[in-house]
Amino acid sequence: MEFEKVKIDERKYVRVSKDELMRVVQDIFISLGVPKEDAYIVADNLVMADMRGIESHGVQRLKRYVDGIKNGAVKIKPNIKIEKEGPVHALVDGDGGLGQVIGHYAMNLAIEKAKKNYFGIVGVKRSNHYGIAGYYALMAVKDNLIGISLTTSRPLVAHTGAMEKFIGTNPISLATPTNCKYPFFLDMATSVVPSGKIEVYRRKGKPVPEGWAISTKTGEIITDPAEILSSGGAILPLGGLGELLGGHKGYGLSVMVDVLGGILTGAAWSRYVGQTQEPNSNVGHFFMAINPEAFMPLDEFKERMSKMIEDLKNAKKHPKFERIWVHGEKGFLTYETRLKKGVPVYKKVFDEINGIAKELGVKPLSP
Repeated sequence: MEFEKVKIDERKYVRVSKDELMRVVQDIFISLGVPKEDAYIVADNLVMADMRGIESHGVQRLKRYVDGIKNGAVKIKPNIKIEKEGPVHALVDGDGGLGQVIGHYAMNLAIEKAKKNYFGIVGVKRSNHYGIAGYYALMAVKDNLIGISLTTSRPLVAHTGAMEKFIGTNPISLATPTNCKYPFFLDMATSVVPSGKIEVYRRKGKPVPEGWAISTKTGEIITDPAEILSSGGAILPLGGLGELLGGHKGYGLSVMVDVLGGILTGAAWSRYVGQTQEPNSNVGHFFMAINPEAFMPLDEFKERMSKMIEDLKNAKKHPKFERIWVHGEKGFLTYETRLKKGVPVYKKVFDEINGIAKELGVKPLSP
């Protein structure tokens, strides 16, 4: 079965194999002095996003990381260290390195603690943008653990009642093992959309749907992606403008992430989080790994999860929907399709990556 969660206009994209995309992204980071193992982690995170249909967090963000390294804002060989630690918890200082490398280290630490003591809770400070939150939650599932991943992010969202960029898109991810073909996998921003999705629209020269953002001058709904990404616009929290459809709940979820990933860890939160291209952005992360056997046998937990998923999918279906999906399912199917067909890379992004590759002496992408 071929399935892709996003419809692609093949005329505007270049299909590239997963291995080829991994090669060039990894080689670009290696050429910048990033250790090979770390370069692999960053490439794996970015390419996984594209493989799952999350173009907003895929290789289109490569230049952002490259620029951060070039201007010295991101360290290529940080001294990542554990600042505080106990049997089930730790606080990690990322020393301003690549967020994916720091996040991978911290989530592995949480996993090891959960395997020994049922629970692992790891906070991180002094990190940078870490890519898709779900990358780390899925790491735990490989060990039959529940994975939770949260991160603070730079201010791009006007919280309920505000008219300026103040809080982050602050994503939340939860992944669990099941007896189904795929794990349960939630990966979501606490805003209507992540900023990367606005960037996708900007690159394509298209207006965004109404309800995604407001003007910071008038408070009115705007649809120009360039204006939204500038100081003239702000993304709205999950639920949109006001409280009628729950915008205050998205606002609350974002603050929850700031509490756990920023306040608790000693990292920056909301308006104080910097950009990847800026020194001392001090992004904070929060990871948890939970061993289900702290509560019941693993097989029982997986069976109960599978029953819940089956029940959700078999509920009475709305006539305007072809089927009921569960979180993560579309992404896994998209991944399988793109393994066969290749990853669609927007032509402008394809050219941008090859421009970076040529500048750094790396063999460019080939379709």
